[in-house]
Formats: sequence, structure tokens, C-alpha cells
Amino acid sequence: MNFMERAVLLSRKALGHTSPNPPVGALIVKDGMIVGEGWTQSPGPEGWHAEREAIVKAGKKSSGGILYTTLEPCNHQGRTPPCTEEIIKSGIKEVHVSLLDPNPEVNGNGVDRLKLAGIKVLIGEGKEQSGEILAPYLKFVTKGMPFVTVKYAMTLDGKIATYTGDSQWISGTKSRQYVHKLRSENDVILTGIGTVLADNPRLSVRDKSIPTYDFKQPLRVVVDSKGQIPLDSAVFSEHGETLLAVTERFAPSTKSKFRGKEIDVESIPEDEDGRVDLKILLDRLSGNLGMITVLVESGPKLLGTFFDSGLVDKVEVFIAPKIIGGENAFSAVAGKGIEYLSDVMKLENIQVITIGEDVLIKAYSHGVLSDCYK
Repeated sequence: MNFMERAVLLSRKALGHTSPNPPVGALIVKDGMIVGEGWTQSPGPEGWHAEREAIVKAGKKSSGGILYTTLEPCNHQGRTPPCTEEIIKSGIKEVHVSLLDPNPEVNGNGVDRLKLAGIKVLIGEGKEQSGEILAPYLKFVTKGMPFVTVKYAMTLDGKIATYTGDSQWISGTKSRQYVHKLRSENDVILTGIGTVLADNPRLSVRDKSIPTYDFKQPLRVVVDSKGQIPLDSAVFSEHGETLLAVTERFAPSTKSKFRGKEIDVESIPEDEDGRVDLKILLDRLSGNLGMITVLVESGPKLLGTFFDSGLVDKVEVFIAPKIIGGENAFSAVAGKGIEYLSDVMKLENIQVITIGEDVLIKAYSHGVLSDCYK
């Protein structure tokens, strides 16, 4: 493993608790040895950026060292001081940057400031690996929308439940453990009212081995156009917050139903089918709440709407070595679908991973990652 690969690995430790800041990893090398490491902390005055974390841990050893960072250091005063000034004061002589930051407040200014101070800067090392981690942030700052990952489990014949609706469990134990880690790395877990009524899921991180288990739960969002969700649904009993997305027509009655229950109800305009407009919902999650990653765990109808609307950036699909059969058994994705194969959604950067007895396929929508490398 080279030094930038190590920085990318460190950046993964920041996933799920830095939004709207980027999850960055950084380290300092001197005389061929790592003398300090860091990753982005949670937002706030004490939430240091990765570069400063590494500098503080390296101490005086930073002087004359080489900094490796997965994203261009900031050069503006935000909740914390500019990282460029910390780098310059530390005496670091060389900086390796994977990706430039398209944020208008940075956008090359960080690199320019370092060069002006006489620091050698190299750009582009490990950009593919860093881009995969930073893709949600890069989409957020360039398009103002969150990054949407769709996750589901199905059998070899593409079924997610029997014709009676029985669906527990399609995937194996190790796959379900992986899902808790995946949840912890996202800002939002989103589902639909159909899934709540059918399965009564908890939609929380419950693996105690995950470092953020005790204090950080993703925001749970239930798309419930008509406000049908029962008051005793399991999502309301878990740590963390739950938000109900209902149409403007049903918002008043839903807010009245949950008055005094400390449940947030968000009124969303209807789409052409009279349901919550998902694009507007995603825009509010990012624009109003600063959420940049959304994990969709839902039934076939809502999944189909996400795909039909072109809102999916990444898929994580578990395939279990099981056959359900039956023409009335439930398939993974419904919706309107496409008319011609020439219109099929193209996936790339495909990974095939064995998890226990299951196979996990991870892939990105065409162009999602390449947009990060520009």
C-alpha cells in the first residue's frame, strides 16, 4: 500500500459524519515514515479537517515532511481556520493532492496558496480511489443534490419476496452485517410507506462494533404521500430522528396526527402521479438539511420510481443463492420501466464481492465517477 492509498483508507473513517463537509483522509511522511495521520471530523469549531489532524499528530515532525491528502486543502475561513495556513506554518515542503475541490470557495485557490508559499504541489495521484469516496460531496457542491445509493437483496431469479409477501430473510447474516456498516456511512436511510406497512423495519445502525453506533444514527426518511404510517411504527422507537415526507394535500392532517410526538413532517409537492415528488424531496434534504448521501431501502414501487426518474447514482445489490419462483412473487424493481433495451440504464465501475453465501454487486450509473475526475 502506497501513501496515497493509505490516505484514501483513512478517508473512509470519516464517512457518515462529516456532511456537508467532505470525508477526507490525510497523512504526513518524513524520511519515508508516516509521522501523522488524520481524517475529517464532525462539523463544528472543534471539527478539524484531515490536514490539521495529521499536522497536530505529527507535531514538529511535520517540518520538512510530505503531506498526502485526498482533496485540495481549503483556503478560506469557515467553522475552522484555512488548512493552507496550517500547512504553511507547519513547514511541510511538499503536498500530494488527489483531487481539486470544485467548491467555489476553494476551486484551485488552495493549491495556488501553497505554491505561492514555495511548497511543491503534485495533483492527481489516486484520483480514481479518492473520487469514489468523494463522489457524493463532489455531486453536492456541483449540482446541489445528494448522492443516491439503492440497496436491495434478491434471489437468483430476481425475487425479493414470495407471492405471500414473506421476505425475511433473503440475504445471509454476513450481508446483513454489511448493511449496518453501509447505513452508518450514509446521512439518510429512505424507505416508502409500503415497506413500513409490510415489514415494520427499524432502519437503524445496530452493529455495536461500528464506532458511531452510540451517538450517530442516519436520519430516517419515510416517503408517505398520504400520511398513513401507524403511530407505533418501529422507526419511531429507534435512536435518532425520523422525517415523514407527505404531499401538500395530506400535510395538515399528518401534522395534526403527530402533534406532540416530536416527529418531523415535511410537506412536498406532488409529482404527476399524485405522490411525493422525489426530486424535490432530495433537493430539500440537501439544501435545507445539508444531507449529501441517501441510502434507499424500499420496496419495488419506490425503487422503480427512483430508477424511472433517473435519480440513482449507485446500486448495491445482494444476490442470494436461492430460488423462489412463482409468477406472482415480488420482483426487485417495479415502476414504469423502459420500452426498449437501447434505453437501459448503463452501469460501470462494477465490483463483484462474495459476502458469506451471497454475492454483492456494486456499480455506478454511467458517468457518475468520471464526472469527479474532471
